[in-house]
Amino acid sequence: METRYATGPNDVKRLTTDELRKQFMVEKLFVPGEVTLTYTHHDRMIFGGVVPTGKTLSITLDKELGVEYFLERRELGLINIGGDGKVVIDGETHDVNNRDGFYVGKETKELTFDSVDPNKPAKFYVVSTPAHKVYPTVKLDINTMNPLEKGEQSTLNERKIYQYVHPNNCESCQLQMGYTILEPGSTWNTMPAHTHDRRMEVYLYFNMDENTRAFHFMGEPDETRHLVMANEQAAISPSWSIHCGVATADYTFIWAMCGENITYDDMDHVDMADLK
Repeated sequence: METRYATGPNDVKRLTTDELRKQFMVEKLFVPGEVTLTYTHHDRMIFGGVVPTGKTLSITLDKELGVEYFLERRELGLINIGGDGKVVIDGETHDVNNRDGFYVGKETKELTFDSVDPNKPAKFYVVSTPAHKVYPTVKLDINTMNPLEKGEQSTLNERKIYQYVHPNNCESCQLQMGYTILEPGSTWNTMPAHTHDRRMEVYLYFNMDENTRAFHFMGEPDETRHLVMANEQAAISPSWSIHCGVATADYTFIWAMCGENITYDDMDHVDMADLK
């Protein structure tokens, strides 16, 4: 597990392109046969990829977190963006096919990951945050969700937002997690931009061709920076930063948030005239 320490807006003003990428961008999340995690000190979120290719994988972080087992004091959300998979949660086996998700509650002692076909492995994107209460573990099926429809074709940001870990589908302590699909011809996500000083966020960009690039914008609204991102890379967004992006071709992204509340629309919108 790699650790990224928290940074303030004044720090970002002095960072080079390489330094900005090392601080806020995770370039490799899905490594065949491995668990690859990043711990950001922005609200102590842990996120990353689990790719089983022939053997069962699990997350073991007892020493790193000072606990007896990983989810002793944490909750977790997961979405499979790869081939069909299976998870075992405290002795119960569940199918987790492409776009299936799970909310896994605090005090879950057993959580393991497998692929149905190692040659077409599952790619479990996992996000974990500190938790204070046990909420039930829930399987999350995109086909049962009523997506939010946002944006317009004329502004190139028409999209459907599927809220996986959200009060509409399950209870959680502070984790929110969802899946946004852009409509054909739309390229902008989350524009006009916003911040939410009560929560931080991580974006995972995926479903991109080899030569497609996403331009992820971050920073204070009046002093923005950008990250050029390839397929299956993630960007850490502190609470003081905008977080929006545009890509050169089709893409999808998963957003995950944690912080003071679980109110999805608690946002501080930024007027387009204030962006610099």
